[in-house]
Amino acid sequence: MNKRSITVIPGDGIGPSIVDAALTILDHAGCDFHYDYADAGLLALEKHGELLPKSTLDLIEKNKITLKGPLTTPIGGGFTSINVSLRKHFNLYANLRPVVSFEGTKSRFENIDIITIRENTEGMYSGAGQKRSDDNNSAEAMSIITREGAERITEFAYQLARSEGRKKVTIVHKANILKSTSGLFLEVAREVALRYPDIETNEMIVDAVCMNLVMYPERFDIIVTTNLFGDIISDLCAGLIGGLGMAPGANIGKEVAIFEAVHGSAPDIAGQNIANPCSVILASIQMLEHLGMQDKAHQIRNAVRKTIAEGKTVTRDLGGNASTTEFAQAIIANL
Repeated sequence: MNKRSITVIPGDGIGPSIVDAALTILDHAGCDFHYDYADAGLLALEKHGELLPKSTLDLIEKNKITLKGPLTTPIGGGFTSINVSLRKHFNLYANLRPVVSFEGTKSRFENIDIITIRENTEGMYSGAGQKRSDDNNSAEAMSIITREGAERITEFAYQLARSEGRKKVTIVHKANILKSTSGLFLEVAREVALRYPDIETNEMIVDAVCMNLVMYPERFDIIVTTNLFGDIISDLCAGLIGGLGMAPGANIGKEVAIFEAVHGSAPDIAGQNIANPCSVILASIQMLEHLGMQDKAHQIRNAVRKTIAEGKTVTRDLGGNASTTEFAQAIIANL
């Protein structure tokens, strides 16, 4: 039987070391993947003269599944965000970011289990209508929400709730002020909610959500919202469990899916072998679940959970002194 091919983008900064840790764990868990490596980000710019080479896009298209480290988009110079470009190119409309408490992490809350589902291609991140006045005294950007986009992301949220046995979906909006765009999103989401009478539906304005998340996070199960709101809320949720080092992300379309560490490339600690690899390890677990490999996903998640709870061989941000490699080896020992 041929091995399943996975496109791997090691990324910039700490990316190569944490991605290598994740792949080593996948191998020791017996996942038996073949890895096709591809360049993107600053490394690709140096090697190929562009941040996102066509060869990388072709490899993502070929294999359909990609595991990606953090990428750096240079500030200024007219460079478009690589992550946004990938989402738009492959129409990865659903951004799935779960946060789950791990015993042993430094956080103010326990028993957090929240999934933020963010529309990934529309809203303020569509890039439409961005311009500045000739005198540089004013700037504009256009937010576009479509009925199709709102329906498919809300449908995705309710389908996920049903398949995972979740009880509640919270629709997050700002329809009281943004009556056109957020108003359309809320209207369509309400229509979709009617198809799922078995799932409790809650509606909340985005600012109220942020307040309630830091006061009563137990009130939330699945959150579905537009692009900009989802970006902010998912980072807030990461803060509830100890930070972005413990937060994975999945970008899912009809055919292609990209699983990633959601934090930055941390160039200040690149090459020091001290970064927490959990974000990309947890993203690889999302990848396994997407591929129907639930047993392997469960096995690795339990090993991660046990290693962090023991607290003996964890990275500095988790209260230990272990290197990235030592942390990964401890997880492997607990498989």
